[in-house]
Formats: sequence, C-alpha cells, structure tokens
Amino acid sequence: MDTKKRILVVDDEEALCDTLGFNLEAEGYDVDTAYSAEEALARTLSDYDLILLDIMMGEISGTQLARILKSNPATASIPIIFCTAKDSEDDMISGLDLGADDYITKPYSLKALLARVRTVLKRTSATKSKSPDTAATKTAISYMGLTLSPANKTCTVDGSLIKMPRKEFEILLKLLSNRGRIFSRHELITEIWPDEVVVLDRVIDVNITRIRQKIGTYGKHIVTRSGYGYGFIE
Repeated sequence: MDTKKRILVVDDEEALCDTLGFNLEAEGYDVDTAYSAEEALARTLSDYDLILLDIMMGEISGTQLARILKSNPATASIPIIFCTAKDSEDDMISGLDLGADDYITKPYSLKALLARVRTVLKRTSATKSKSPDTAATKTAISYMGLTLSPANKTCTVDGSLIKMPRKEFEILLKLLSNRGRIFSRHELITEIWPDEVVVLDRVIDVNITRIRQKIGTYGKHIVTRSGYGYGFIE
C-alpha cells in the first residue's frame, strides 16, 4: 500500500495485543498498541485510521472508550472494530448501536480479522475520497414534520432536533427515501452493514423499535409486513 494506514490496538491482554500488532504490521499497516483505555486516551487518537478495541478492560471499558470517541468531533468518524470474548446477542447489539463498524468475537482467526480490517478500511477510504460537495448537495428528505438531512446527518421532528445514532439514521433515511417500499431485514442489513459482518435480524428489529419511539407520531408510518420486513408508508 502506498500510504500506510495507522491502526491502534487496545486490549488489556498484552500478549494478544502485541501478537495482533505484529501481524498487522506484517500486512503493511502502521500499528500502535495500548494495554488500557487510559493508555489509549493519552495518545492523539485523531491520528488513527482504525481502532481495534476490546470491550472488557479495567477502569474504563471498551464501550466507554467508544462513547468518548464518538462524542468528540475530532474522533467521531474513526471506524471501530470491537474484539471481545463477549458474544451474546445483547453485546453485539450494544456494540453496533454505539457506532462500531464491525464486531468480532474471541477466539477469532487471524485471517478473518485481517479480512474485516481490510473491508472497513476500504469502505471508509472510499467515503473520504468522495468530494465534500457531493454530500453538501444532498437535499433534505421530509415527510410532513419529519425531516432528515443527509448532508449534516440530522433528524428533526416538528422542528426539534432528535439525537439519533448513525445506524438508526441510515435505516430511517433508507425507508423515508423509498416510501411505500417494503425492505426485508436481509436487504437492510446488506445496505446498512457490510456483507462481511454477521448481523442478526434482531439488530434491525431493535433499531426499528428505537426509531419509532424517537420520531413520535410519525413512528406509526414505519410498518411491519409479517414475513417480509419494514417500510415507511404514508
């Protein structure tokens, strides 16, 4: 690769952290390691192109660190891959809901992890390469008092700004932009998450429930077609 991508590996299992760092460097990446969230926070995190983050750590957990990253405009767009021994459905949903780009459980194969890294970096590089004017020219999508702005990623309901994580926003934008069409869960997973990520149908259901609650009276327009999926019907 012409320009080395910078990756930070954060894991309190030092041997695993170092081994992963070594193998990523062998793939051509510029890698740093941190054995705790505190150690990671001491670095200039905005310098990294990707962060591999363990969930179960010391005083500050991986999920807490992810929240810190996503709340800071300087680091909010840095992709995160959670690497963790926690493998329940709730943990997966929580990780993705925080804005993580991928989720892989231990023990994982090095080949699988490297594939995930390549996929996430390729996707984020493609997004960054788009002209800034492209996003700026995207017009707002509205239905009565419900408005989504693809340019600045905001959702307003009757003039009030609604806090909405990225995945929820993308799902609602997909439905609102294609009013009258029913999307299967598989279609939404393929559209919103990369094909390589294992995402349960339940993740879509949880996000739909949260979207309905947040957009108030407009939530009734997000309908469920049993056996098919979801759509926004006027």
